Amino acid sequence: MNPFVYDIPVKVYFGRDQLHNLGGELAKFGQRILLTYGGGSIKRIGLYDRVIKELREGGFEVVELAGIEPNPRIESVREGVRLCKEHNIDAILAVGGGSTIDAAKFMAAGALVEHDPWEFFGANAKPIDNALPIVTILTLSATGSEMDSGGVISNLETSDKLGRLARPLLPKVSFLDPTLTYSVSKYQTACGAADILSHIIEVYFNTQQDLYMLDCMMEALMKTVVKYAPIAVREPENYEARANLMWASSWAINGFINGGKRKAWSCHPMEHELSAIYDITHGLGLAILTPHWMKYCLNEENVAKYVSFGVNVFGVDSTLPPMDIAHEAIARLERLLFEELGLQRRLSDVGIDDTHFAEMARKACRYGDIKGFVTLTPEDVERIYRMSL
Repeated sequence: MNPFVYDIPVKVYFGRDQLHNLGGELAKFGQRILLTYGGGSIKRIGLYDRVIKELREGGFEVVELAGIEPNPRIESVREGVRLCKEHNIDAILAVGGGSTIDAAKFMAAGALVEHDPWEFFGANAKPIDNALPIVTILTLSATGSEMDSGGVISNLETSDKLGRLARPLLPKVSFLDPTLTYSVSKYQTACGAADILSHIIEVYFNTQQDLYMLDCMMEALMKTVVKYAPIAVREPENYEARANLMWASSWAINGFINGGKRKAWSCHPMEHELSAIYDITHGLGLAILTPHWMKYCLNEENVAKYVSFGVNVFGVDSTLPPMDIAHEAIARLERLLFEELGLQRRLSDVGIDDTHFAEMARKACRYGDIKGFVTLTPEDVERIYRMSL
């Protein structure tokens, strides 16, 4: 196995009624706060009023930026950078899901440079050496942005959706209250669960030998999603289900499960091209693509990993022939995503045809072939898109 370094200095307040700590944490960074949020759901559930109350009692100067989009746009990041500079902001408070938090991360970095924040992305990306402090209040279990150093931003002018990792983008403090996800719709709960699963699957399906303990941890995280996602869909105010999904979301992508594995992810770059052009929900795109990617990659050399997945996550009969276990494991995953969670099964179900497949495949491989669980060329990626129609 490869050696690795693990260092994740994000302070987490987990559970009910933790927001009374917000003022004290923000005060460590200054008094001028940029408050960012999305389309207004935080006002409908009363969270906005609670946050504003804490900020007023703390004597903070607050500038607001609302309307952060799903698949957040570079235009929103630019506006946040402008506000940070104009008001000499000390810290950013991001209230919402992964889109709001991702946008806040690049606002925080962009506020400390003179170039356009889109220059943080792409083959010639400029470095991110510093960023304003970021504090998050999570309202959707999905991306894990509350406890990782990455984010993804869309540019509609170029039809690009690009991600970036940089240590200064780690939030300083994150508030994770499962009750704040009670109002999340069945659809978004299901999409979030698919996103969590994909984050784990991208690491779990790996040909590099690593710690057995980490494989067991990944299997436990996936079993958690398999058990609790359907419950959260049926019973949106089930605290146990919401809490388990929220904590699984954070640990699926905070770097812990990676160990020394260095293979590239496969489904995420393919999905980013889908949502760059069609603006579909990220988790839905991953749900549609992942089973077809698994089918496409399956062979006699890597079937053992599918066997472990099927037996240890879904309880498939271990006495079956390996290939039968592999196919049954994929079928169980599909049953979870499309029957129990109710997500659309195919790209055509959401109005996507093959018009842009060749272009999308080329852009998914913009840095060369995807050297993941199985190396994928642009031709391979296009075939997976077609399998998903």
